[in-house]
Amino acid sequence: MHENKKGSGFTGHVPDQLFEAKLEGIQDTSLAEQRRDQICDAALELFLKKGFASTTVRDICALSGVNQASIYDYIANKNDILRRLLNKLWFRSGVPNLHELMKEHPQESLEDCVRLYLSESWTKKRKGTLLAYRTVPHLQKDDRDAMRSRDQLVIRQMAEKFRHRAGLAEDDPRAEIISNLIIYLAGFGPLRDWLHQDIDDDVIVNTVAAGVTAMVETLAHSVEQPEPQPS
Repeated sequence: MHENKKGSGFTGHVPDQLFEAKLEGIQDTSLAEQRRDQICDAALELFLKKGFASTTVRDICALSGVNQASIYDYIANKNDILRRLLNKLWFRSGVPNLHELMKEHPQESLEDCVRLYLSESWTKKRKGTLLAYRTVPHLQKDDRDAMRSRDQLVIRQMAEKFRHRAGLAEDDPRAEIISNLIIYLAGFGPLRDWLHQDIDDDVIVNTVAAGVTAMVETLAHSVEQPEPQPS
């Protein structure tokens, strides 16, 4: 399934976001933020439509209305734009992770929490998901490492919840496997909804949430009733 398992576990510090270049050439901070928003909005549209590699700074200037001679007063380069977009749409999306919802709503069933998690991820984090999946190959190594560390931390925290819920041993890897799958399913809506546009959104969310719940419950059942050992 993969060539190398080294580095697959969670290690070290996890950054809150990707590094953004500090540019202080423009004294009017309000104007600078306005121009950066124009640049990033145009870049997002182009990155999703044409792809990161095929989009030039000239393209971004033309769509944003920012002069090519002054664009570097607001951003360092194309990678800096991508980092700013991922910080806004991925790291600071405002969408809570599943383990956070389970902690905030202990009275709710797991299925209800999964349903809310998927619904929020598929709507509020849609563009961030599309951008992340399409541009990760173009990220610089430090940025890829930061994205990976962030996902590993979420997997670890989610797995702790499932391990406790299902009564799994600390060294049982199935909690991490399901947690990783759930994060992948958070991208299912944005990445695959073009194939089921005629199906009601609630039906899709409810179906996937029921499937996730069944997986977790199966883990708990396997602990309660272990397979009989051969005599």
